[in-house]
Amino acid sequence: MNSTNQNKIGYARVSTIGQNLDSQMDALSKVGCIRIYTDKAGGIIESRPEWTKLMDFLRPGDLLVVTELSRMTRSLIHLLQLVQEFEAKGIGLISLRENIDTSTATGRAFISIIGAINQMERELKAERAAAGREAAKLRGKTGGRPKIDPAKLEQARILYENSKNSAAKICQIFGISRRTFFNYLALTREVQGHGIKESNA
Repeated sequence: MNSTNQNKIGYARVSTIGQNLDSQMDALSKVGCIRIYTDKAGGIIESRPEWTKLMDFLRPGDLLVVTELSRMTRSLIHLLQLVQEFEAKGIGLISLRENIDTSTATGRAFISIIGAINQMERELKAERAAAGREAAKLRGKTGGRPKIDPAKLEQARILYENSKNSAAKICQIFGISRRTFFNYLALTREVQGHGIKESNA
């Protein structure tokens, strides 16, 4: 497929009303764009009405030309989505600054490499997240409240029932909450028949 034999449609955008589109327009005209759509963003919410018109205008066999990828998208994921959409519609993409032309084998290979890197990054993030969850699980944490070591609760019970320390003091020593401690004492009482010394609480 030879990009020189295809209709080139340009798109230019600036992020503020005060910026000038002239340099982008000149570059797009120089490479032979027969039509150029332009957007000037302004306000808190970025509006791109001309981009919408451009998407409606493009036909199979056309080449969309931008001076750089950031004029078209600011997200790698969005870029890959657009490239897939263009490919499905038979539309090519040229970015002058990055020297990308998806109508050529080299350009398509470059986009594929970007996609592979993006996929690898997502998988590495997922692996790191899974490793973090596993490490937390091994430490007794599951993303909610940390689990209390049963051995620690039993040590606290023994000290509580064999000393004059209050429940508050025992909980402070072992770093557990009074509610958790008394729930454990109640469970132990049911199993073993022990009483709870509420008077020392």
